[in-house]
Amino acid sequence: MATQTAPDPRADLDPALRAGLGPIVYPREQIEARVAEMAAAISRDYAGKQLVLIGVLKGIVLFMADLLRELVVPAAVDFIAISRFGPPQESRGAVRLLKDLDLPLAGRHALLVENIVDTGFTMSYLMRALHARHPASLAVCVLLNRPRRRLIDVELDYVGFEAPEDFLVGYGLGHHERYRQLPFIARFEPEDITAA
Repeated sequence: MATQTAPDPRADLDPALRAGLGPIVYPREQIEARVAEMAAAISRDYAGKQLVLIGVLKGIVLFMADLLRELVVPAAVDFIAISRFGPPQESRGAVRLLKDLDLPLAGRHALLVENIVDTGFTMSYLMRALHARHPASLAVCVLLNRPRRRLIDVELDYVGFEAPEDFLVGYGLGHHERYRQLPFIARFEPEDITAA
């Protein structure tokens, strides 16, 4: 009896979205299952508390929405946007705040939600900025963690997956504002390596 393989979710994509897509690292079903597990843990830990989810724009939109839908505790939502500047190859470029929070954090339990943590520089900046708002507590929820690239230690409370070193796109992760809407996470392998 022949084994039936699932259809490739990339097959129906516009050619512009298929270009540069390598193998799928995290399929949609695996992401959905892990997000549900993380939301269950967060719901247990924040039962009876005033929770504020803080998403880091822009890539966080899909993960944040899916996480929020799975929570079974009340949660307010806010967003922060930052920009890093400096040489493109420099992972330690300075961080600048582009959009600040609208909600006050004082006395509330804040959960910073981010797509990926690499060197830790950006996360360290955000944690310092949010601690200055005097939340009752501050924790971090990240979908993808790359501890091998860490240059600054940051504590991550909820982690989805330990990510490979590859350049990844999909599920909020983009390249020149493309690929963010993909429901899976794939390697980005452009034919022209200078395009990356």
